[in-house]
Amino acid sequence: MAELKYRPVAHSHKEFLAKASKRKGFASAYNALELEYQVAGQMLKARSRAGLTQDAVAERMGTTKSAISRLESAGKHAPSLATLKRYALAVGCELQVKLVPQKAA
Repeated sequence: MAELKYRPVAHSHKEFLAKASKRKGFASAYNALELEYQVAGQMLKARSRAGLTQDAVAERMGTTKSAISRLESAGKHAPSLATLKRYALAVGCELQVKLVPQKAA
């Protein structure tokens, strides 16, 4: 794995959720964006595993750091499959999409 040239900011998602869940309307808003948060989390993990900065990914994709920041922000932007595929390739991954039957209620 490449040596990181930056120090990731410490973040405890569990602590964030515990604090944020006390706010009115948080649970419904968070649940509505569950898939977006999952995708954003996977993107961040893939970039971290590749040892790349947003600048490096942007260069590989032929775009800007701010565009990568928007891609990695859940709920603010809905990237196309083509963009997600380019991102995946830039961080050394392949994009996989699958449809899973819903569980009966």
